[in-house]
Amino acid sequence: MTDTNIQPIQIEEEKSARYNPAAFEVAWQDRWEAAGLYTFQDDPERPAHYALTMFPYPSGNLHMGHWYAYVAPDARARWLRMNGQNVLFPMGFDAFGLPAENAAIKRGLDPKNWTYQNIADMTGQFRRMGTMIDWSRQFNTCDPEYYRWNQWFFTEMFRKGLAYKKNGLVNWCPNDQTVLANEQVVNGHCERCGAAVERRELSQWYMKITEYADELLDFSETDMPERVRLMQTNWIGKSVGAELDFDTPAGVETVFTTRPDTVMGATFLVLAPEHRKVAALTTPDQLAEVTAYIETAGGKTDVDRQSATEKTGVFTGSYATHPISGHQIPIWIADYVLVTYGTGSIMAVPAHDGRDFEFARKFGLPIQEVIRPEGAEPMDPLSAAEAYTGEGLLVNSGEFDGLPGGKASIAAVTAQLAERGVARAKTTYRLRDWLISRQRFWGTPIPIVYCPEHGAQPVPEGELPVRLPENVTFTPAGQSPLKTDEVFKAAKCPVCGGPAERDTDTMDTFVDSSWYMYRFLNPHLETGAVDVEAARRFMPIDLYTGGIEHAILHLLYSRFWTRVMRDMGLTDHAEPFKVVRNQGIILAADGEKMSKSRGNVVDPGDLVREYGIDTVRTYLMFIAPWEVGGPWDPSGINGPAKWLSRVYTLFGDEGAAGPAESMGEADLRYAVHSTLKKVTGDFERLSFNTIVSSLMELTNTLVKAKRSPLYGTPAWTEALNIFNLMLAPMVPHLAEELWQNSLGQAKGERGSVHLAQWPATDEAAATRDTVTIGVQVSGKVRGQVVISKAATQEEALAAARAEASVAKFLEGKETVKEVYVPGKIINIVVR
Repeated sequence: MTDTNIQPIQIEEEKSARYNPAAFEVAWQDRWEAAGLYTFQDDPERPAHYALTMFPYPSGNLHMGHWYAYVAPDARARWLRMNGQNVLFPMGFDAFGLPAENAAIKRGLDPKNWTYQNIADMTGQFRRMGTMIDWSRQFNTCDPEYYRWNQWFFTEMFRKGLAYKKNGLVNWCPNDQTVLANEQVVNGHCERCGAAVERRELSQWYMKITEYADELLDFSETDMPERVRLMQTNWIGKSVGAELDFDTPAGVETVFTTRPDTVMGATFLVLAPEHRKVAALTTPDQLAEVTAYIETAGGKTDVDRQSATEKTGVFTGSYATHPISGHQIPIWIADYVLVTYGTGSIMAVPAHDGRDFEFARKFGLPIQEVIRPEGAEPMDPLSAAEAYTGEGLLVNSGEFDGLPGGKASIAAVTAQLAERGVARAKTTYRLRDWLISRQRFWGTPIPIVYCPEHGAQPVPEGELPVRLPENVTFTPAGQSPLKTDEVFKAAKCPVCGGPAERDTDTMDTFVDSSWYMYRFLNPHLETGAVDVEAARRFMPIDLYTGGIEHAILHLLYSRFWTRVMRDMGLTDHAEPFKVVRNQGIILAADGEKMSKSRGNVVDPGDLVREYGIDTVRTYLMFIAPWEVGGPWDPSGINGPAKWLSRVYTLFGDEGAAGPAESMGEADLRYAVHSTLKKVTGDFERLSFNTIVSSLMELTNTLVKAKRSPLYGTPAWTEALNIFNLMLAPMVPHLAEELWQNSLGQAKGERGSVHLAQWPATDEAAATRDTVTIGVQVSGKVRGQVVISKAATQEEALAAARAEASVAKFLEGKETVKEVYVPGKIINIVVR
């Protein structure tokens, strides 16, 4: 198997007698690059396979986490290529974002120069990692040629009503003058400058992801880890229930509940502090307390509020009328209720909701039981330790008494309340539309101009991209230079041609990463964002890998974006990924996350200089199951280093040192082909640590074979050839060196090992008619025997007694019992 325009690689040097990776690893990389070995050649005759690992932010240095994330998927991509797949394996940089602005503010650097210098540094480090990445397809999201299409997508969504502007509550840093995502708020303070964050209502741009909420709950066309599916499902938060109306002094307040059957247990209402009716509901004597509480709540993110262990709140001074009983129930505000969920208010049923129970207990509010298990005693509100959330019958509920609480009665209760005009069946979502506005510089400018006569208008396609200005200066407060750049802001209305003002917000960087995988298919296409024909062949991505930290936002936004593209006719599928897998985390030796502040960082560059690229690759794939990860063992890398040195020596022309071995051809071929079968399956399963383990075990067998009469025979040549090919995806440099200097030249094959075909398993050779059985004497393992799989119990026991290592423990002993579990174990009990 060869790729078009790839010339055979020539080699002139003689093989060194000692494993010295520094002598050939970089040299092979240079030869591969010169030959265009990894430049993707689209071949419609071969099955298309798209392998992609989440692209990194250009921080400037590749750390151990980068290596762990990329080398294993690289090995699998190489293996697929050897299996005849037309593998696309590209890379770029997610290059917009806050760190570049931090550098601009703190160090007086231009964010563009800082970013592109980091990209250059990291690209060089990536190239030395020894991957098969096709760098001819590289792009960076800060390239105007890329973000032009961010802007094009935005204008199309604007025209379709999927991008819109409205007032909304945001996290606002008064010092940096920008909106912050929840992740950028730490304990109520800006992670960048430390200023106390405020909650403000600002006019911001949104994308209507909620329009696809139900679709995004369907995972039938994508294979994601269960943990990822659960996190996305919870984030979308679909809830089926009812809206109920309560009369208040500020008008009807509608609450959403998933349990309308418990309405008679509602003993108070709780509103979010930001609820628009709070001011009207707050009585004069409660005003100071309510105002102080709202200010405190404004410094917390939604995440902080939902995860708080202690409930806080304040009484407004007003009461609502219960829609069934007519009782007056108090109206409180509390930050565990979010204005962004449901209607921003809840009916509290403390007897049967944990959060409401804690709140009622703390503030001495009534607790009314309305669900009771059959045969149980009534709940004592004063002695109950917690809310009852199980099944039971409705009690203290008037006409609903005796109905089974839960799903069985929700529909019936909702219907009866609807007849009275106080309720309606309703489905709500926790998911809110995607707020994409950022008051920052280093991002995609939002392509909107504001005309005094025609309002907000999208920038015409022919005028895209709206470029960021060059040579900007940041103020000490960190305010975006776009706010004060009169040249940038000046524009013309595309409708009337009159003076207009350009929007100075930039887009959330998750926009950049929501569709970048499509751009790799044809990164230099000038006539559109996506090569539609290539997308039909290569999308969805066959295997998408990356960290679990991107389980919600990045993956969810990408799934949304693909559905929008489908509806625009740019692709014919709903999901961007066929299969998603997450790697684990490599921790420091102390079990903590690696960080410079802890002083526990392991520099992959230092390890490469000491051990070589292939050794680092091997250890990272061998250290733990790839999806689990684990702590770094400073001495653990010595094992892979010794193994590769042993492999190198194995391919030498001289015989192996040590005692002569006796080995049959069938034994050698069984070891090789059974290993090949297992390694092939492990590549399918992404079980990289067991691949390395199997190859290490096979090395032991090959060393023995080299000491046997099999050395130099066709069986030996086949064994070494297959072993070399199995090494190629895992240790590409050593495999190429061995291929070119031993088997490759001996067979006259001068092409790269990475263009060779993955060997086929000889099923007959990989299957043995015999089986190795462990032999126990009185429960202790004393030896093993090789017997026919068809051996009778008498034959198996006879072979066990005849085994020298077993016989000595039987001498002079009385046999009490003999047990043979076919194919597994023999146990001879003596006394």
